[in-house]
Amino acid sequence: MDPRCATFNTGRRSKVRVGVYIDGLNLYYGGRSHFGRDASGWRWLDLRQLAERVIARRDDWVARGAVLGHVVYCTAFIDGQLNEAGRKRQGAYVSALRQNGSFDHLEEGRVVTRVRRGLLATHDENSRPVITESAWPVMVQDRRGRPVRSARFMVSYLHFEEKGSDVNVATHLLLDVLDGHVDAVIVISNDSDLKLPVRTARQRVPVGTVNPSTSHLAGDLRGKRHDGVGGHWWYQLAPADFLACQLPAMVGAYRRPSVW
Repeated sequence: MDPRCATFNTGRRSKVRVGVYIDGLNLYYGGRSHFGRDASGWRWLDLRQLAERVIARRDDWVARGAVLGHVVYCTAFIDGQLNEAGRKRQGAYVSALRQNGSFDHLEEGRVVTRVRRGLLATHDENSRPVITESAWPVMVQDRRGRPVRSARFMVSYLHFEEKGSDVNVATHLLLDVLDGHVDAVIVISNDSDLKLPVRTARQRVPVGTVNPSTSHLAGDLRGKRHDGVGGHWWYQLAPADFLACQLPAMVGAYRRPSVW
């Protein structure tokens, strides 16, 4: 027996309990990176079905008795004063998830709205920032009307910042691992801030790290299959994963929004 996989040999327990920890907004924007902002048909996502689908892809875990234990959903509600329709859709979705039993625990963070100032920028093909500079057809001129090439633009903009979901994911993940409530875990997020809790969990239980976006896996979430107890893996969600795991159009009194 490989001691690095000892946590899968449960002795008295015939099943390996897998805890799944989801950063809700990271998952949402990951889906949007696959489908685009305006596409419908993917947002009404059944989190439990998605978790079960991901586990089923791991033959090595399934062979050792891995079953879904519980789903922890960490998210934040958008500001209804700024986006009333979006807030209602999000509320209907979370209510439908609860009605359907698609998560076992909901941990709420918050969205903070602020006005900030910064340099106008775009991004390159690798999503790295590129500062915008004056050039035709938009050129800055000095007082004499002469072009000021490579001038930069400062803008004031509305900034939304989600607070708490990464900390909430980390807290539930580590509490469940350290208290022995799970035998393996899956983290659905590409947030590099989870580096330490994920690395710590790998020393104690097998960890599956799921990147929901089209971006490269965050470097801080990388590791090796045999780190700590071993049995770890990494997976990147595909459009088919979203499309195959949709809630029914009606869940109790909650109907999927037409734009979802």
